[in-house]
Amino acid sequence: MILINSRKRFITSLIVLASGVIIFIFDLGKTGLVDETPPLFAAAGRAMSESGDWLTPKVNGMFRFDKPPLIYWLMSFFYSLPKNEIWDSLGTLSARLPSALGSLFLMMMIGDTLFCWPQKGDRQFFTPIVASLGFALSPLIIIWSRAAVSDALLTGTLGISLLLFWRRMASKNNDQCISAWVFLGFAILTKGPVAFVLAALTIISFLFCQKNWERLLCKINPKKGILITILISIPWYILELIKEGKPFWDSFFGYHNFQRYTSVVNNHAEPLWFFLYIMLLASLPFTPFLFHGIFETFKDFFKSSRKNSIVSESLYTFSLCWLISVLIFFSISATKLPSYWLPAIPAAAILISHSFISLKNSKKNYLYLWIPSIFILFGISIVFFFSNSWLNLINDPEMPNLASELISSGIIFKAKLFFSFFALFTITLVSLKSKNIFLYLQFLLLIGQFFLMSPIRKLADTSRQLPLRDISNLISDIREGRETLAMVGIRKPSLHYYSRQIVFYEPNTKEGLINLSDRLDNDRRYNYEDQPNYDYKSLLVVIDDYSSTKLHWSNINHQKLGEFGIYNLWRIQKSDLNKYADFLENNGYELNWENREVEKF
Repeated sequence: MILINSRKRFITSLIVLASGVIIFIFDLGKTGLVDETPPLFAAAGRAMSESGDWLTPKVNGMFRFDKPPLIYWLMSFFYSLPKNEIWDSLGTLSARLPSALGSLFLMMMIGDTLFCWPQKGDRQFFTPIVASLGFALSPLIIIWSRAAVSDALLTGTLGISLLLFWRRMASKNNDQCISAWVFLGFAILTKGPVAFVLAALTIISFLFCQKNWERLLCKINPKKGILITILISIPWYILELIKEGKPFWDSFFGYHNFQRYTSVVNNHAEPLWFFLYIMLLASLPFTPFLFHGIFETFKDFFKSSRKNSIVSESLYTFSLCWLISVLIFFSISATKLPSYWLPAIPAAAILISHSFISLKNSKKNYLYLWIPSIFILFGISIVFFFSNSWLNLINDPEMPNLASELISSGIIFKAKLFFSFFALFTITLVSLKSKNIFLYLQFLLLIGQFFLMSPIRKLADTSRQLPLRDISNLISDIREGRETLAMVGIRKPSLHYYSRQIVFYEPNTKEGLINLSDRLDNDRRYNYEDQPNYDYKSLLVVIDDYSSTKLHWSNINHQKLGEFGIYNLWRIQKSDLNKYADFLENNGYELNWENREVEKF
């Protein structure tokens, strides 16, 4: 029996691993970084590797204290591997691997937990796969797990930590609960104190639901565990505070933690119920089954509360506490972003698997749950069938030919075909009363990763990022005397990443022109990659088509060196720039670069 279970566990893990590689790893380094946040993370990670300073993240000659260093350390590790420039020519694989691997390992942990602790009424083999795919195929997880930012890594480290806490409480042996606290330390090193708060809220609310909470609390050994978490996560904060002092305190704790939670930052104000919308979106097309899983969990909890509850069968209750903790904590936050919901998606996937078990073990057909999903799928396919009526409404200045490119690439046709077949396939399975309908539909979505997502990513990269890579190569070839580089209008941190040069970013306004002139004298930055000659007679300016039509920019004498997509490369004499800046200042315009409220990079 043990041998059979071991073989089944191995096969289950292998299926989950293969699926995760397809979703998270396949073609990961084939496209460029998506502006604007990922290039900042990637640049900081690469800077650590190449400069040897693994303590303080820096981007474009400035400190970057927005996140703790684990995401940068992992990126830096991959950038430091031998022959990195050969197997990762764009530098995007090294930047994205921490996010992808974080999600992959959490996906496997979800599957293994449900295999080793099958919940009441479960037949064990398919449910771990359904739960794992329910997590990995969430639209938000697909997007953020392939992005060079810290959200997916936080979700992975925190999710693994919480599942290890539950496994320890559900276990019958007395092993030490060290690994859960280690991963919690990693989560704090990924995105700060929020990880500890979410873990504490989840565990406390779960223990509140258990009659034998004191014994369960002892099993996770909080006194020793918190010490382990502190030893892992706190030293970097102390060292950075000693080294950088007030700038680090004000930026990391003041702005990126306290101010983001208590006030609206970067215009990300949303209503109190914002994350209810995101919860609907994040579980598509199986959202009705998430709510069914929540309902079934509540029902089971109130049934078990009348008698002695079995901790090893409480994973759904734990997942519900987990989901509600994230929902409440971030709903109270003044600043709200869709990515804040990512830590709740593993719990949502486990609750969806509860609905899967109910479907398999019930004689009901649950049409009232399938009908909304079918309508969603038909609705998506209808949107693509009537694409001619909305494609012309797309007005993205960075991708002016997007509508025609979508049509010529065949993506619209493929989307029509895929979602129509998906809806018809769902109807067929529902009419046949298939018990494994969830699994079949998830594998169809898995195929859709090849069919749709891969060409979409390549098209977006060709339209938005290839011009920036090409113009960066041109800059490297024609730069004279370590000229200063500036970008006017659209701000693209990827220009700094690909060109490896200090870049001054300014808006296309008259104040922006004055700012640029002043910054060449008073905002002189240097880093390990680039030491610009600020006194050189000319500078290079990357300016988009729209900004180049502004009179105060076009009137400056300039030499056009190249054009890629919507971006132009100009060489401007510094004396001409200063002369026009003086003219604008004499006409009442003032510089404002030191006080403006935008993220500085």
